Amino acid sequence: MISFRSLKATATAVIAAIGLTSALHAETIRVAVGTQDTTINCATGGLLIRELKLLEKFLPHDGKYKDVTYDIQWKNFTSGAPLTNEMVAGKLDFGAMADFPGSLNGVAFQKAGRRSLFISVLSGSTKGSGNGIVVPTNSAVQSIDDLKGKTISVPFASTSHGMLLRAIEDKGWNPETDVNIITQAPEVAGPALQANKIEAHADFVPFAELFPWRGFARKIFDGSQANAPTFHGALVDSDYADKYPEIVIAYLRAALEADRLIAAEPEKYSELIAKVTGIEAEVVYLFHGPLGLQTRDVTWKPEYRQAVATSIKTLKFLKRTDSDLDINQFVTDRYIRIASAQSGRDYEAQLKNYNQLALKAEDAASGAEITDFSRTAQIWVKDETLVRHYGSPENALKALAALEKEGKAIRVVYAQDRETRIKLFANQAWFVRSPKGELSAFLLKNKAEKWSKEHGGTVVDYVGARESLVASR
Repeated sequence: MISFRSLKATATAVIAAIGLTSALHAETIRVAVGTQDTTINCATGGLLIRELKLLEKFLPHDGKYKDVTYDIQWKNFTSGAPLTNEMVAGKLDFGAMADFPGSLNGVAFQKAGRRSLFISVLSGSTKGSGNGIVVPTNSAVQSIDDLKGKTISVPFASTSHGMLLRAIEDKGWNPETDVNIITQAPEVAGPALQANKIEAHADFVPFAELFPWRGFARKIFDGSQANAPTFHGALVDSDYADKYPEIVIAYLRAALEADRLIAAEPEKYSELIAKVTGIEAEVVYLFHGPLGLQTRDVTWKPEYRQAVATSIKTLKFLKRTDSDLDINQFVTDRYIRIASAQSGRDYEAQLKNYNQLALKAEDAASGAEITDFSRTAQIWVKDETLVRHYGSPENALKALAALEKEGKAIRVVYAQDRETRIKLFANQAWFVRSPKGELSAFLLKNKAEKWSKEHGGTVVDYVGARESLVASR
C-alpha cells in the first residue's frame, strides 16, 4: 500500500519536474531597438521609451507570452545608415529614423532578400518644417536667393538633402552647376560654420535650430518654403513582426504613451531629453512644445506616404539606389491602428487632423484666454518649471522688460511666424510694427518687408522691436 507521504513526495517531484521542464522551454525574446537620441524628433520612439521604461509596461505576458523572458536592448546612433546596417545584420529589431534613411532601410533589406516595414510616423511636418538651411552669423546672405554660385554642405542622402534639392529645383537652378553641394555631417558643419569655412549648411532636426541657438549661425531657409513633407518614424524587421506582432503593437503603445506624456508636460520632458542628449531644452521645446515647429503625429497621412515616394525618387537621382521599393508593401498602418485603438485613440480622427499641438492657455499678462495663435509668444524664465504664454509679441516683450527689471534671468523668448505659424527664437526673428503698435514676427527679412508693404508698418529686428515698445510708452 502506497503511503500518503510517498504520494506527497511523488507529487512534489512531478511538480518540480514540470517546473524544470517549463523553465527549460521558457522562451527568451529579444527586443532590440536602435535609437537616434540627438535627432530629438525620434524621442517618442526611443529615448523617452527607454528612459521611462515604457516598453516594460506594455510587453505582453499572457497567451503565448505567458512564460517569456524579455531581453530588451537599446543602441543609440547619430544617423540612420549605421542603424540600418545593424538591422539588416539581424542585430536590431526596431529602428527610428527619417523618411530618407528609412527608405534606404527598405532598400537595404530588399537587397538582402528580406523586408522591413515602416510602421508609424513619430513626428513630422506635412509642409517640411524641421529641415532648414543656415549660414554663418556674420554672413550677408538673407535668403536662398543669395546662395546661387555658393558652396552648401549637407549630410548626403538625408532628408535635408532632399529638401535642398527640392528648393534648388524650385528656383530653376541646376544642382550640379548653379551651386556647389558637398557632403558634411552636422558635427563637422558646426565648426566649419564657426570658422566661416562654408557659406551655407542644410540639415535636419534639430541642427537648423540648434546652430542658431548656440550663436554661430542664422537660419535663412525653412523646409516649409520648399513644401516638401518630412517626418521621422519607426521601422521593424518584417520577419520579426510576423513572428511577434503583439510585441510590435506593444512598442507602438509605448511610443503613444511617450507622446501623451510629453504633450502633457513638454517642459519637464524637454529637460529630460536635454539631460540625455546635451541638446538644450530650449531647442527641444521649440519642437515638442505647443504650436511647435513640427507636429508629433503617428498617422500615415498622404503627405508622409508621398515623402517616402519622393525620397526613393531622389535616392535614384543621387544614384544611391536603382531599386523600385513598393511603397504599399513597405509602409503599413496595420500595427499603429491596433495600438491606437488599444490606447483609446481615434486613428481616423487623427489622420484628418493637421493642427499643431494645441495651446490651451491664458495670456500671462492680461489673463485673457488665447484664441488667436497667429501672433502668440512665450517666455521661459530661468528656474521656472512652466513656460509663460502671451497672446502677442508686444505683450511678451513688455512682460520681458518687467521681468528683467525684477532681476529675473530669461532662458528664451519664442515668437510665432505670422504667415507660416512656425515657432521661432524671437531674438533671431524680424518684426513688422503696425501703425497701431502691433508686432508680427517673421523668419525672413524679405517676408517681413513684403508684409509691411501689403499691410503697412515698419520692419525692425528683435532689438528694434523691444526699443519701439519703450519709445511708445
